[in-house]
Amino acid sequence: MPNFISEDQIEQALLQRLQHVCGFDVLNCHTTDPADLNDGSGRMDKRDVLLPAHLTSAALRLNPQIPEPVVLAALARLGDRRQAMSLVAANREVDGLLRDGIAVNFEDAQGRQQQAQLRLIDFNSVANNEFLAVSQLWVKCTGISALADYRRPDVLLYVNGIPLVFVELKNSNVKLRSAYSDNLTNYKNDIPQLFITNAFCVLSNAIETRLGSLTGQWEHFFGWLRLNDEKEKIDRAQIAEAGTSLERLAEGLFQRERLLDYVENFVLFHRETNKILAQNHQFIGVNHALAQFEERNTHSAHDKAARGKLGVFWHTQGSGKSFSMVFYVRKIFRKLTGNFTFVVVTDRDDLDGQIYRNFLNTGTVKPQDAAQPKNSEELRKFLGQNKRLVFTLIQKFRYAKGATYPVLSER
Repeated sequence: MPNFISEDQIEQALLQRLQHVCGFDVLNCHTTDPADLNDGSGRMDKRDVLLPAHLTSAALRLNPQIPEPVVLAALARLGDRRQAMSLVAANREVDGLLRDGIAVNFEDAQGRQQQAQLRLIDFNSVANNEFLAVSQLWVKCTGISALADYRRPDVLLYVNGIPLVFVELKNSNVKLRSAYSDNLTNYKNDIPQLFITNAFCVLSNAIETRLGSLTGQWEHFFGWLRLNDEKEKIDRAQIAEAGTSLERLAEGLFQRERLLDYVENFVLFHRETNKILAQNHQFIGVNHALAQFEERNTHSAHDKAARGKLGVFWHTQGSGKSFSMVFYVRKIFRKLTGNFTFVVVTDRDDLDGQIYRNFLNTGTVKPQDAAQPKNSEELRKFLGQNKRLVFTLIQKFRYAKGATYPVLSER
């Protein structure tokens, strides 16, 4: 059996790793009196979860072309607790603001009306952001049926004064499920304002570590043990014995560049009510596939066999093939310039329909930009157009026997 590891030991080990390995600053906000505003967070109201000085400084730095009063007004919109909305609807709305910025209008120095997207996070340059690990932050409860006056999460990961990651810890002899049932569930009920900006939640007792979304049930929370290769051999018994599961997650996901990549490209909403997160193998595999995509034309002339070939991303049954496709296509559309068409080829009607619906229901593609041809003739027509996505059965590539197969696309 593993040696006993206390919750405080786990917390201190995590903070040390975040600071010395992952590049975070660390702030302990514990006060004996939960109502004490002198906790180092700079908040003027304990109901708030945004760190005002950090947020304002980052927003002004990232948006020098936007007048300060306009920036401050936009940040007030971000800080709205959205109490009239469901938590998942509020989270989805703010997810869009974090990823794409807040739309603002202002008058420039020449008196001309301007429109811009006020950036809250610089996803293209890690160094332009501030990363802060905050421990023991008291938050005043605002939930209608709150079970307490205040709640104090163990660790929160902030980027530019915005809490993106919730971490709940337990002693190593406590079943991890209690962190979900007794803590995360109550926190969402009592301090919902904390989860409006939340990207994902982490639960750990060192022996076992899982992460999941605010809409996820316990069975949807998953582990994160592989660091750089989805084929890496994992000794789960040794990791449990040493109590290093949280350390592996921190190294694999909390490195600053990886965290920003995950928040930007590997979080999505399905049918607007279910938040989906990429699992360990999807994050690593999609990024490997993306690297191959970026290098598709760089092979030397004598290595013609390798030109344009991206390789194979192998999945087991039930491991999320269609969502891996979604994450892959979404990241290419967002991060790379080019007029790309993706052709998704399957051999079963039900699978073809499932993948098509997943792309639509996650907002990855709009119906007018996708195509699901009814027959071979329509497939050839769609491939000659600039559709962003074409979903087809492999048998629709059939052609008249003995006839020369036509060029489907010069692209």
